Amino acid sequence: MTLHELNILPKDKLAEELSKCCGSPAWVNKMLPFFPADDLVELLEDAEEQWFKCSEHDWKEAFARHPKIGDIDSLNKRFAVTAHWAATEQSGTSEASPKTIEALAEGNKQYEEKFGYIFIVHASGKTADEMLAMLQTRLQNSPEVEIEIAADEQNKITKLRLEKLLE
Repeated sequence: MTLHELNILPKDKLAEELSKCCGSPAWVNKMLPFFPADDLVELLEDAEEQWFKCSEHDWKEAFARHPKIGDIDSLNKRFAVTAHWAATEQSGTSEASPKTIEALAEGNKQYEEKFGYIFIVHASGKTADEMLAMLQTRLQNSPEVEIEIAADEQNKITKLRLEKLLE
């Protein structure tokens, strides 16, 4: 889709496309007034600015709309609309050893128990072992520190998906 095609979508279709990039309804609603957008760079800047104007609750809504790192079944079933993007973003897990996948699953469980939401990481270009190391490191964070890191990771994912949407 081109930026022009995105710009001329009816508001409901535009909202649908934006929600593929970030699952927070609040963020989607904050973005609607920025259309039509002049260019991708400006759109990415607006997306980031509006993301950080969202509440912690809004952030957690977006996190909940992601598959867990390495959870292929979840990816294919529950997240069908964005499964292709998520699969390419998480491609580093496709060749991971069973031991690493098991460690990711256990780490995800510990993370969710500690923080109350799934482990969010901008996975593009990272191997499963790199993501596992990040997960294990971030498990040591306080909830106050971790929510900021997770929000920043979601921001990176959103911007990447906006770029993919406009390829």
